[in-house]
Amino acid sequence: MKHALAIFAKTPVAGKVKTRLTPPLSPEQSAELYRCMLLDTVARMSALQFDTFLFYDGEPEFFHAASPHLQLIRQTDASLGRRLEDAFTVLADLGYQARVVIGSDAPDLPLAFVRQAFDQLLDGRDAVFGPAEDGGYYLVGIRGEYGALFRDIPWSGPQVLVKSLATAERDGLDCALLPAWYDVDSAEDLQRPGLCDPFNGAPLTRDFLRNLGIATSETTVASCSPCS
Repeated sequence: MKHALAIFAKTPVAGKVKTRLTPPLSPEQSAELYRCMLLDTVARMSALQFDTFLFYDGEPEFFHAASPHLQLIRQTDASLGRRLEDAFTVLADLGYQARVVIGSDAPDLPLAFVRQAFDQLLDGRDAVFGPAEDGGYYLVGIRGEYGALFRDIPWSGPQVLVKSLATAERDGLDCALLPAWYDVDSAEDLQRPGLCDPFNGAPLTRDFLRNLGIATSETTVASCSPCS
């Protein structure tokens, strides 16, 4: 079974990304943080050695320069649900059965979770979700068809995962859940100790937060064993 890992990303333009972090960050700082998280995500996921695609929204020049080793595909100009549908369809048309999509908002996402997602699909699950602490999901994987899984979902709300699982059950999809993790979406998320863990594998994000003075020695933990 062929494996494909897709990263959803936007061009890091001030005022267009991570707007919920403004304040405390300026629009320029929010965009730079997003850039750091994206580059850390791309670098970390390359260690998994799956066929990796970057589905981008915005100008392609940034992505050609920042990730020349990835296969770039422009996202559909539509709702998130439609963009996910189109991405999974494109990857299926390329011959991939096990397909996993992540974002770039969790730069310290444990690589083991991504491996587990593919393992679940290889074991015969139709879909796999990585639950996010805000009620959404940081990862979604599909094997085969996905039915109406991405339709009529209240995106950006606390019921995203609940609604998605209900749709999957209605459509007869066998789903698996990964361990919970978090996205960096709010000012409170900037204080998460794992973001400045010296072992988190996200050096650009870590250094950016430290240089801003947001992360201090009190918020830094000594180790982060699940990050590998």
